[in-house]
Amino acid sequence: MRDMLVVGGGYVGLSVAVAVKQAAPHLDVAVLEAAPEHVWQKDMRASAIIAAAIKMLEVFGIWDEIEPSAQPINKMIVTDSKTSDPVRPVFLTFDGEAEDGKPFAHMIPNVAMVRALRGACERLGVEIRHGLGATGLKTHDTHAEITLSDGSNIETRLVVACDGARSHLRDLAGIKTVRWDYGQSGIVTTVEHERPHNGCAEEHFLPSGPFAILPLKNNQSSLVWTETTSDANRLVRSDDLVFEEELERRFGHKLGALKVVGDKRAFPLGLTLARAFVAPRLALAGDAAHGIHPISGQGLNLGFKDVAALAETIVDADRLGLDIGSINILERYQAWRRFDTFRMGVTTDVLNRLFSNDLAPIRIARDFGLGIVDRLPGLKSYFIGQAAGTTAKDNPRLLAGQTI
Repeated sequence: MRDMLVVGGGYVGLSVAVAVKQAAPHLDVAVLEAAPEHVWQKDMRASAIIAAAIKMLEVFGIWDEIEPSAQPINKMIVTDSKTSDPVRPVFLTFDGEAEDGKPFAHMIPNVAMVRALRGACERLGVEIRHGLGATGLKTHDTHAEITLSDGSNIETRLVVACDGARSHLRDLAGIKTVRWDYGQSGIVTTVEHERPHNGCAEEHFLPSGPFAILPLKNNQSSLVWTETTSDANRLVRSDDLVFEEELERRFGHKLGALKVVGDKRAFPLGLTLARAFVAPRLALAGDAAHGIHPISGQGLNLGFKDVAALAETIVDADRLGLDIGSINILERYQAWRRFDTFRMGVTTDVLNRLFSNDLAPIRIARDFGLGIVDRLPGLKSYFIGQAAGTTAKDNPRLLAGQTI
């Protein structure tokens, strides 16, 4: 019987496995990933990773491997305008420092992060099994029994579901969700430009939704471009000439000529919050527990906060000789994470509704609010600290750069 089985081999699932195995080497930990072995190498996306999560990667001993591929976000500007406006006034600017002169976030290619996490799993002795999904779940007093897509079974004291926003394990456990669709999709791609971005990230609030430009290495930027779902699907299916013309209307010309160098993909946007984060012998983490709008760039970082809290809960229980899969133990993790997740879900929902429209009274009010924040350095520092995850009073030890 295994001690912990993680279902889902993305960043969150791999991070849970590394965090627990590193702190408790005697535990038998394995990861189950439904995708074939080399699919992760084709992921051309990048993610904004906050300073607190980078401290966790440092504890894992993999930040030195990731850092050469990481682009610091040195500055962020926020504008609010119509797509056709020739000039976009800047209402809010943030310097990128969070603490100790370090940037509040880095942009990291997904491939670089997953490669480093998989390497850590290999060094620690975490088995990763590919091409197998979980099709059944039975819970017993002392363990859970997972049925795999090949008909075999695995017994484990604890199952950690990191299998995405449409988590099958969450459904098998009977955990309900609160969910609604925004009628928007996020277009994700990578562009190359002539001039350097100097580590500046931009978020343009346009009537259809936010248009985020996030800096990457080598004069490239990652885009998260929100449109109505019908328009997003049309744009992704269009030829490169049409797509780049629409892109230039939103991106502008300050960085010179643009060229799309990554795949164009559209992801439906909605809010999904699990009503419970735990069940007997089961814990949810990452998108299986929560899916939020990318307007704040905090989705993946919420998952890393889950990792740190869950790993600390499991390891502390194990050191006391307690059952790591007991519902009483897992409820500590749920209490730790559920309110923060609910708060972030509500915040992103309100921000999206506030900024994804072109109603004149709302536009005037939100621009006034942005201008006020821009003139209050103390408030701006507070927001940067919150965004970086460095000022939270209840941070798990890993997010403070401490070993469990």
